[in-house]
Amino acid sequence: MAKTFLIVDDSASMRQLIALTVKDAGYDVLLAENGRDALEKMSRAKIDMVITDLNMPKWTASCSSGSSGEGGLQVRAIIMLTTESQEAKKQEGRAAGASGWIVKPFSPSQLMDVVKKFVKERGQ
Repeated sequence: MAKTFLIVDDSASMRQLIALTVKDAGYDVLLAENGRDALEKMSRAKIDMVITDLNMPKWTASCSSGSSGEGGLQVRAIIMLTTESQEAKKQEGRAAGASGWIVKPFSPSQLMDVVKKFVKERGQ
């Protein structure tokens, strides 16, 4: 059974680029345009990995950690894709549950290198 990844970004073109890359590697994909949409999708499906932008509407640390404060929703790995490269932002991401960090712009091969690392590390 293929692993399911949730792609969360407020940019439709970025969601599609990431989704195409991940689908080509054999993973199933769900798409969300903001934190609220992501939490809704996480409540209805088992999500193995979230790939998300850090800065977008309706998005908080609790969204990225996969916790709505109500049901303890959890994901195995969270990869942040962002234009933010400052160490303070990276620490904020780690505190919110980020497993990995990729600074935009990035190549599909960079994304898949990080994805494969976490799939292997977490026995996914």
